[in-house]
Amino acid sequence: MEDKKIKILCVSGPTASGKTALSVALAKEFSGEIISADSMQIYKGMDIATAKPSLEEKQGIPHHLMDFLDPDEVYSVAQFVADADKIAKDIAARGKLPIVAGGTGLYTDSLVNGIEFSEGEVDFELRASLQSKLDTEGIDKMLDLLESVDHEIAQKMHIERNPKRIIRALEIYYTTGINMTEQNRRSKEKGSCYQPVRIALNFHDREKLYQRINDRVDVMLDMGLLQECKNYLDNFDGTTSKQAIGYKELKPYFDNEKSLEECIETLKRSTRRYAKRQLTWLSRDPEIKWFYVDDYKDFDDLYSHVRSYLTNKGFDLYEET
Repeated sequence: MEDKKIKILCVSGPTASGKTALSVALAKEFSGEIISADSMQIYKGMDIATAKPSLEEKQGIPHHLMDFLDPDEVYSVAQFVADADKIAKDIAARGKLPIVAGGTGLYTDSLVNGIEFSEGEVDFELRASLQSKLDTEGIDKMLDLLESVDHEIAQKMHIERNPKRIIRALEIYYTTGINMTEQNRRSKEKGSCYQPVRIALNFHDREKLYQRINDRVDVMLDMGLLQECKNYLDNFDGTTSKQAIGYKELKPYFDNEKSLEECIETLKRSTRRYAKRQLTWLSRDPEIKWFYVDDYKDFDDLYSHVRSYLTNKGFDLYEET
């Protein structure tokens, strides 16, 4: 029955669009707790590069699945779904609203759609072979290979371009004989226990978003991004965490291969491209209600419209007694 499903709010959008501030404000208004759907904010010490909210920015709102793994640990989508599902159900059982906020669309989609992953035993020989093929032939060749066994997932991976997940999708097919698309279809037949309401931030004028991204990078550098990057490069070579935008773009500076100015420009360009991929991913979901930041005079104006939308959707305002 629909009324027995758990109501869950999803706040999405590209990097630098304002998801953190909006999700915190909504959590305060609707008695919510936030589940981070960010595949890099899970790592300890990677604070500036991943724009992890500070204690001040969290404003006392509990944030789950953030800052709990060492950078050399691997964390899969399946692990996220299992962990986030338990947390969301606990939040709801305590009479509060689960709010999933973050820019990793695959995390959010997999959770609210009730996708079940057949992780199975890891075939390390196969994984090493696929990694070697990726290293020698490049990501586009791997996408072509994935396309031959799973067209639908390959299309999504063309957007995300995450090497680890491309390899995992191929692994699943070669070890089980069932591709991820079929696996997802079978999961959806079982249904989801969630009743999601999805909102996302965007900009009519893409250049305004890009300027926010450029400005954020400058702020990150002022906050100490270079030192954080050096600490990471000196201590870790995590197979997952090294994908974080910020470290790999600045590495040539520390290797004396490029100037700092060149690396900063590369970082800004990479972040802008990532934001574009995030928007492409989100645009595939017809259930998302978009709010365009540049339609509003300031954050308070934007927030009042989001708040009204959610109250009309049946979300209850939090009133202290």
